[in-house]
Amino acid sequence: MGASAAKVSVTRPSAAAPSPETRATGRTADRRVAVTRRGPVRRPRIWFEIALVAVSYWTYSLIRNAVPEQRAAAMDNADWLWRVEHLSGIAVERSVNQAVNGVTWLVVSMNYYYATLHFVVTIGVLVWLFRRHPGRYGATRTVIFATTGVALVGYYLFPLAPPRLMAGGGFVDTVRVHGTWGSMASGNLADMSNQYAAMPSMHIGWSVWCGITLALLAKPLWVRALGVLYPVTTLVVIVATANHFWLDAVGGVLCLGFGYGLAYAWYGRMPHRLPRHVALSRPAARRERAHAP
Repeated sequence: MGASAAKVSVTRPSAAAPSPETRATGRTADRRVAVTRRGPVRRPRIWFEIALVAVSYWTYSLIRNAVPEQRAAAMDNADWLWRVEHLSGIAVERSVNQAVNGVTWLVVSMNYYYATLHFVVTIGVLVWLFRRHPGRYGATRTVIFATTGVALVGYYLFPLAPPRLMAGGGFVDTVRVHGTWGSMASGNLADMSNQYAAMPSMHIGWSVWCGITLALLAKPLWVRALGVLYPVTTLVVIVATANHFWLDAVGGVLCLGFGYGLAYAWYGRMPHRLPRHVALSRPAARRERAHAP
């Protein structure tokens, strides 16, 4: 046989050819599915995810509050960290705290911001990811879970008193002074939470996670702008209310870096680089084919 007869012609489908579901709906959206080292990513299941988040947060709270409240060590570490910030020229927390405390409406708003948005915004971003970016949901959720898990190690190894509890530090406990309702940081609810688990700051870890997620995945410019503004505002709030030092925020960012590193190692790429959509289960794929013209 000649050399030409030995050639095999292979016809490849055009990359631009519309899929059956695109032809059926008229949409031209990217229908690639998320494929990782473990294979195609399947659509997350709503009740499983709700249970997973609930159990994970319950476990986090249980372990965090089970860490021994080492008051003496926490106070010593706070004094040491305050000296380090002075030597570094970044010890402005007391000035910010005292200045904001003089504006009642502002400091009370910050107290409620600290007590509520930490949970509301994080859960809201998780729900938005689940609905709009199912192919990226699992990887992005892994980031925040890993971030929170490694933070527990920090609470155990480095107990730290927040500035508001430092003896003679000149800080104002804004929740106690202004009688803000509902905060786990001060008042009658303080006994339910470990007061010496300030390093790292998960207010920063979670808010930066929300900010990165929205800035990279949201389409409206105003939503991306809010994604940038949210962690910046959170940083100001945690300092102004004397709940954290600047360096606690650095610890939160380092934990987040660990979370992204773990997700990259597991999924083979950064979460935002995964395709938006997920592989359909076999029954769902059969149903789509049956309804396609």
